[in-house]
Amino acid sequence: MIPFNKYYNQFNIISVTLVVISLTFLVFKGLNFGIDFKGGTLIELRSSDNKINVSSLRDNLSQMNLGDISVKNFGNKTDFLIKFEINDNKNVIEQIKTNLEKSFGNNFNFRRVENVGPKVSAELLRSGVIAISVALALMLIYIWIRFEWQFSLGAILALFHDVIVTLGLFSLLGLEINLSIIAAVLTIVGYSMNDTVVIFDRVRENLRKYSDIKIFELTNISINETLSRTLITSITTLLALLSIFFFGGEILKGFSLAMIFGVVFGTYSSIYIANTVLVRLKVSQKTILKDEEKN
Repeated sequence: MIPFNKYYNQFNIISVTLVVISLTFLVFKGLNFGIDFKGGTLIELRSSDNKINVSSLRDNLSQMNLGDISVKNFGNKTDFLIKFEINDNKNVIEQIKTNLEKSFGNNFNFRRVENVGPKVSAELLRSGVIAISVALALMLIYIWIRFEWQFSLGAILALFHDVIVTLGLFSLLGLEINLSIIAAVLTIVGYSMNDTVVIFDRVRENLRKYSDIKIFELTNISINETLSRTLITSITTLLALLSIFFFGGEILKGFSLAMIFGVVFGTYSSIYIANTVLVRLKVSQKTILKDEEKN
């Protein structure tokens, strides 16, 4: 049996440190919001000329007064992703095409053009925040109904940990936050909760079965009894996500990376956050029986 309970205090300190660092980055550095939330225009180009590079493209477009502009390779050396601030000129795409043809010839294929206005981006950002908040609230209510309030508190703290640390990593690395990342965060919430509920179910069963065993030892027994299921689920999910990250292309990198972080943190928090809350609140068989009598 693996003695997970021996390291509760050490990993609690690590978790608190990670959350504080993540919140610091989120407050002082913020998140790198993409076109979806910040507004602007995105163009995906493919060049037939291998000599055209990022710096030459950036220099050319900088002369067009497009505001804050970003040019980077997108996949391979002949694919480029261009982002710039909203421009009121409706013919801006045609002007860019004309300008590029004059400077580089007819070597570009405009594969994708997206334009998001500031009003739409603000609504999308608000909707994303609401979606995450509602998901966390509903999870809290679900666990409160399904288990006792101590279990609910442990589960929601684990969820907050996973979401905050994942967003903190995105802030630290400067990775772009778009709608697919919001979808990933919501998926992380569901994945983490599922893992936590499996362990909590076993904890509650063992509380009824072993009235003479303290919660400190009992959580360790429960974690070990569900460990094979946890590992199989986590490893198979990570294998799929790693395949998407390495072979799914640039568009899916952010989503798959967020999910990879989420699966790792979700598995970790189910063991070292959700269960340590039960230990610190000294949950016992009496707690379970009292709640069952009330219901």
